Amino acid sequence: MEVLGIDIGGSGIKGALVDVATGQLTTERYRLPTPSPSKPTFVAAAIKEIVEHFQWEGPVGCGFPTVIDKGIARGHSNMDPEWVGVHIEELFRRTTGLPFRVINDADAAGLAEMSFGAGQDKQGLVFVLTLGTGIGSGVFYDGSLLPNFELGRLLYTNGKPIEYYAADSARIRKELSYKKWGKRLDVFLHHIVRLFSPELIILGGGASKKYHKFQHVLTIDVPILVAETRNEAGIIGAAMAGHSLISS
Repeated sequence: MEVLGIDIGGSGIKGALVDVATGQLTTERYRLPTPSPSKPTFVAAAIKEIVEHFQWEGPVGCGFPTVIDKGIARGHSNMDPEWVGVHIEELFRRTTGLPFRVINDADAAGLAEMSFGAGQDKQGLVFVLTLGTGIGSGVFYDGSLLPNFELGRLLYTNGKPIEYYAADSARIRKELSYKKWGKRLDVFLHHIVRLFSPELIILGGGASKKYHKFQHVLTIDVPILVAETRNEAGIIGAAMAGHSLISS
């Protein structure tokens, strides 16, 4: 069955139709730049454009970059502060006339990876970490999602979150080698292991494509796998969330 999945990010909004039984995109991705400023009404208009591009008339799943509580944004991450307190599902429903299920974007990526990627059939406590502009975290126990873990927001130094120090954007900003940046990531991974004792960590996001360049500096005693769904994970997981509107 096909469902429209949409992945909202700070720089781009991407959508595609997804076969939720196989995790395969059945159309080319359609991408729009995230409006600047990224205020709710402007983003909602972009969502409507994506829906109309696919001439879609069914339920829609959407990943959004902050904590989502029953469809309501509890933060704004790298989006406009006006998002705080907005019922995103209702906003998008009013704008498009279609039912929406909105979840945290890292949770969406994790759903895809656990269902169709490296996390398939993995039991126990599994962390799916996306390394990009920030550090997203999808947390699963025996395959079930524990939503809204914002581990990249853990305070580290000078009152700044650890993702400011260890996300892939920090490597780019500081012009670090993968070896030096990998040591920063290792600090974050040791925090995670110390706090939660996961059975497995899966690394995704853009930096995971270069895993061979920093693998040797990671020193945690927990198995690490590289994500397999990569750039399509957010769209796939969003579509899976949208499918729950039908199956629930």
